[in-house]
Amino acid sequence: GLTNLGSVVYIDNAGIGNRGVYVIKSGFDQLRAFEASCPNHIPNECSTMTLEGQNVTCSCEDYEYSLFTGQLLNRPDDGNRYYDMLEYRATQSGNVVIISN
Repeated sequence: GLTNLGSVVYIDNAGIGNRGVYVIKSGFDQLRAFEASCPNHIPNECSTMTLEGQNVTCSCEDYEYSLFTGQLLNRPDDGNRYYDMLEYRATQSGNVVIISN
């Protein structure tokens, strides 16, 4: 599923991240992997983000993040500190993708 630029795969196997991992093909030979749990909430029933194109959204506060950069796209301007997505190391060897931290 990661053959085309912008292709995204959600991996929710046990033991992978807190709430799974989103992997995107972000360049010709580049993959990026991000934690699927919203970085601005303690993991709970609404903090697992959902995929919308090449972005993910947290249903707790409707925070939207880019899978190309991991950045919070609709950062509130209220003086509080907000976090971008937690990124894992993603490497590819043939047809195998290795995700580590």
